[in-house]
Amino acid sequence: MQDIVFPFVGGLGLFLIGMMLLSQGLVAFGGGATKRALAHFTGTPSKAFISGTLATMAVQSSTATTVTLIGFVSAGLISFSQAIGVLIGASLGNTATGWIVASLGLKIQLGFYTLPLIGGGAMLKLLGRGGWAELGLAMAGFGMLFLGLDTLQQGMQGLAGVFNLAALPAGGFAAPMITMLIGLALTAILQSSTAAVATTLTALHTQTINFEQAAALVVGAAIGTTLTGALVAIGGTIYAKRTALAYILFNAVAGFLAIVLLPVFLRAIAWLDTHAGLAPGATSLAAFHTLFIAVGVVLFLPSVSRFARLVERLLPERGEVVTQRLDASLLSIPAVALEASQRVLEQVMSRLLDVYAEMLSGSGATTNNTHETRLRQTTPLLNETYDFVSRIVMPADDVVAGAQRIAQLHAIDHLLRFRTRLYDLSQAGIDLAQPGYDWALENIRQILQSAQHGLQQGDLQTYLEPLESNAMQLSGLSRQVRHDLLRETASGSESSADALQRTDTFRSLERIGNHIWRICHYLVQGRATPDSRSQPGVTAVPHPAGSS
Repeated sequence: MQDIVFPFVGGLGLFLIGMMLLSQGLVAFGGGATKRALAHFTGTPSKAFISGTLATMAVQSSTATTVTLIGFVSAGLISFSQAIGVLIGASLGNTATGWIVASLGLKIQLGFYTLPLIGGGAMLKLLGRGGWAELGLAMAGFGMLFLGLDTLQQGMQGLAGVFNLAALPAGGFAAPMITMLIGLALTAILQSSTAAVATTLTALHTQTINFEQAAALVVGAAIGTTLTGALVAIGGTIYAKRTALAYILFNAVAGFLAIVLLPVFLRAIAWLDTHAGLAPGATSLAAFHTLFIAVGVVLFLPSVSRFARLVERLLPERGEVVTQRLDASLLSIPAVALEASQRVLEQVMSRLLDVYAEMLSGSGATTNNTHETRLRQTTPLLNETYDFVSRIVMPADDVVAGAQRIAQLHAIDHLLRFRTRLYDLSQAGIDLAQPGYDWALENIRQILQSAQHGLQQGDLQTYLEPLESNAMQLSGLSRQVRHDLLRETASGSESSADALQRTDTFRSLERIGNHIWRICHYLVQGRATPDSRSQPGVTAVPHPAGSS
């Protein structure tokens, strides 16, 4: 018995480790390009579908694509409708591995010949640096994958003698459903639809099961592959949950149609075997996998927008929408995580600027209470963003991302101070529209307009110079007005209590102006640009003159 169980379990384990190493290596080696492609080539459902297909084929993992995609949607880099296109493409791209296994792994005994690839890849991983080390990891994983397939075949051949799945009931609707559930359970246990499909292909190749049962197992594996995305979404944001639900619904509907129309699909495959030169057995099973997913693509792709609205109705937004962008699944993808936190900071800044603009226009007691409520709401947002930015997993050699994170932390610090200053002003009940503050209003309004226009246009950089100029002018005016006021107090024309209150307000206006300028400065530094990523010498965030 051990001659059967040991090769089967060991071969399956080698295949799983091989797939894991291959996927990790490919994601690390070319993952940056894959992520950029996903972000840039998803403008329409068709483009999103093609991007998802190619990305999954490139990294050999639909899980890697869907987890990255959840991050993109959470960060707001792509819309939910675009994400659905990518998900559909990922399902189709996931069928590519079955073709590789069927055409190479089972027809050619590559396990022995890939042993040097495992050794060479391991040495490259140990001795290489950067991308070369990740390429070595992928090479070792690729070799181990085929070594595992060879070992798995040995165990499967012995297993056929003692356990014949073909003896299960066949025909009717119940038998394929039961077999499909077995495939789903197998995928859930292995946490890899690719491993489940490879095991099914091997079982079919060794005639342990018949083609109809193999087809039902593959359908179960296709549905089971959504479980990883569902696990990632547990405790995640609404965007993560919607993405996982859309993936589950697509694969479930495609799988259900495949089971219901299984006789039709089997006749189509038989026709391809006869007229298109498709090889019977494992290759035909790979074709079946691609075919029923393709049917799902044809049904869903033209109605992506309606499908997206359905999922949004099933999972409506609740709670604070701004911090829903801060999904914990992003923490291991620094570029995407920093983009998500950057967008949250910009939205919080916009809220604070709106409150300040309303305060400048004059306010009564009721409005002051509204301001205080809105200001209090920003504190947990900033605290949650600070916690999120602090937990981003940063590569040691990525100095640009490190500088971005430092800039965002500075921005959070100044946002908290900005919020505190506004809250103190609202508590004091000071009407900034009074004539006594005319000297400051011109510079304050110019600072406000520059910051608001920069945020709205997504181009704060252009407004940094006028922001600095007006902030400096405001500081100079504040010092002069305070000096004049204290002189009037000394001459007895102004009471000390009133003078101190007014000078404190003047100082707050000056500090608020400087905080707005510095926040905008750090938000510019916190957003990566193509130019900044090409400058490896960037090691620190420059501070604005006189900042603290």
